[in-house]
Amino acid sequence: MTSLGGLFVQLQRYDMLMIPDSYVRRSSSTIPFGYRISNVEGYLEPIEEELKILKEVSESVYSGEISLGVGVDWLEAETGRSISRVGLKKHVDKVYGRLGKKS
Repeated sequence: MTSLGGLFVQLQRYDMLMIPDSYVRRSSSTIPFGYRISNVEGYLEPIEEELKILKEVSESVYSGEISLGVGVDWLEAETGRSISRVGLKKHVDKVYGRLGKKS
């Protein structure tokens, strides 16, 4: 006979097998750019096209080819979703390192 705790662990393992690898766990009420709420409770589904454009824009901002304002406008024109300059800067800083602190 399986204990209730053991059954819960088995259900969690089964549930983990049903979650696609590309999904990320939702950690706040804000949905990050490039993701949407998935059918799997507590997880976000990536939007590959938006993530591809975000990467291209972020690299251009980081390299100094375009400003944050141009990057924000580019993302909105290509995806129809908005992101603030501060939001884009935070993303670039997190992924590529702080803007203005290149060594």
